[in-house]
Amino acid sequence: MSLPASDLSKKADGRTTMELGAVLPETAEVRDDHLFIGGVDMVELARTEGTALYVIDEADLRHRMERYRDSFRANYENSDVIYASKAFLNKECARIVAQEGLCLDVSGGGELACALSTGFPASRVFMHGNNKTPKELDEAISAGVGRIVLDTRIELGRVSEIAGRHGVVQDVFMRITPGVEADTHEYIRTGCEDSKFGFTMREDFAFKCVQDVLNTPNVHLKGLHCHIGSQIFSLESFREAANVMVELMARIEREYGIQIEELDLGGGLGIAYQAEDNPTSIEEFARLTTSAVKDACTEHNVPLPRLLVEPGRSMVAPAGVTLYTVGILKTLPNIRKFVAVDGGMSDNIRTALYHASYEPVIANKAGQPRTEIVTIAGKHCESGDAVVLDGSIQHPDLGDIVCVFSTGAYCYTMASNYNGQPRPAVVFVKDGTYRVTTRRETYEDLLSRDV
Repeated sequence: MSLPASDLSKKADGRTTMELGAVLPETAEVRDDHLFIGGVDMVELARTEGTALYVIDEADLRHRMERYRDSFRANYENSDVIYASKAFLNKECARIVAQEGLCLDVSGGGELACALSTGFPASRVFMHGNNKTPKELDEAISAGVGRIVLDTRIELGRVSEIAGRHGVVQDVFMRITPGVEADTHEYIRTGCEDSKFGFTMREDFAFKCVQDVLNTPNVHLKGLHCHIGSQIFSLESFREAANVMVELMARIEREYGIQIEELDLGGGLGIAYQAEDNPTSIEEFARLTTSAVKDACTEHNVPLPRLLVEPGRSMVAPAGVTLYTVGILKTLPNIRKFVAVDGGMSDNIRTALYHASYEPVIANKAGQPRTEIVTIAGKHCESGDAVVLDGSIQHPDLGDIVCVFSTGAYCYTMASNYNGQPRPAVVFVKDGTYRVTTRRETYEDLLSRDV
């Protein structure tokens, strides 16, 4: 793909780093023109550990987990928060999720293996995926995962056979496609009818499949699940989804004579990627979704279920940044100014996929105003390889350390080895110290699987 034409009318915003507001990790500050996060100098960290480098503000991450947990329980006593590990997961993150008392959503065997390797309680694991392999299902059921979220009748048969072989009755959810159009990018809408996920409600298909689940041995229909998309700012979409799901619960109780005990409304709360973004707070999201479920249950005369939500991006994305070193400067007069860094689409594919927007700063000039419009290009052999398209930044020089904010979600987990690029290390920072929680890959790592 090619880069879009530069918007030459765009002006640098002149703001300093600390004027970026909700984009910044909670502990971000500027000292003597250097950016500090978690009390750690990002410039010195980059020089010590190398770049590209993923950095997670542990205090920020834990605080967001606490806000989700506490605000939901304050508004709806019988509720739980499930961390969506597809956004970001390594062993240290799994340990923190457990310490904060959250459940864990895994979408594949590798995520499950990571969680189990840390001693994460399998009973608090929810297994997702539109095409879980028989091997992954066997791994999940034999480990004793709490819930498997069914996507199809084919999967129902597989779960039944495997659970029977292990001599257990597996609790399952049905993933319902509620037909709610979330106002977000088409690639991350998942609740509309034209979706690979879940049981469609068209022509009453999902309702008819409930009978199949009830008639299948070795499974127990514990709850319903839906997820309408990601990076959503309009909360009314969640209210609509809650009403659709509770109405389905009422119909199941009325016509099949069973109560649905648990309702999982997924995740999707948007975050600030740009300084002008104004996403809804975690607390307001909790108030709206819990009140929506209560109102719908009253309207349809349904007992309140255990309520679950699955945030990922809104927990970890703002807590994460990526550090790079400037290697090349290239100006095309009246067209574009390129700042090339030692990373790119191998550590952040989102910009190349759908022109995701980010706020960058130069960490060693963080106290200075952002006076230039540049495209921060990656080092890979693709014309569409960029991290930031036409973004405001301080005047760049060779060797500067660039910090790109809000990269905690869907960067590390979607990273690749394109062009033989070793994947970056992951560093957690807190209280003036840092620790490497995932080491940087080496060339030896890249070659180790070749035979």
